[in-house]
Amino acid sequence: MRGTYPAVRDIEDVVQESYLRLWKAAAQEPIDSAKAFLFLVARRVALNFIRKQRNAPFDPFGDRVAARIVEEKPDAAEALLVQERIDLLADALMTLPPRCRDVTVLHKVKGLSHKEVAVQLGISERTVEAHVRTGVSRCHAYLSKLGLESLRRNET
Repeated sequence: MRGTYPAVRDIEDVVQESYLRLWKAAAQEPIDSAKAFLFLVARRVALNFIRKQRNAPFDPFGDRVAARIVEEKPDAAEALLVQERIDLLADALMTLPPRCRDVTVLHKVKGLSHKEVAVQLGISERTVEAHVRTGVSRCHAYLSKLGLESLRRNET
């Protein structure tokens, strides 16, 4: 099959489709020569596959190497670890005074700049810097009391 139809990418699909068609045909009426019928069907299926490949505006199978890459999602244990870290950080943030917590969350969690936080809360940039420093320091102290040095992603 590969020698006759080298353009067919998935011979296994042709074989499977051919056997399926043979089985369906045999279920309707008896076949005199199953071998001859199977090769006739396989030839037609292979030609259909080639026609579809030529007419397709894209490669339906994509890059074979990229297709072998397993999806890189965190497993259950890693997801649980991440959730525990988030919970610990939330606990640490809850120990901060309200204004300090608001400033720290806006800057460190939501990613706003000092200037953006200052404008949003109606305080000076220096006050934002002081609250962020205090917030980070107190969170670090809270986590240290629990025996945790850091919750950085790159540490295990």
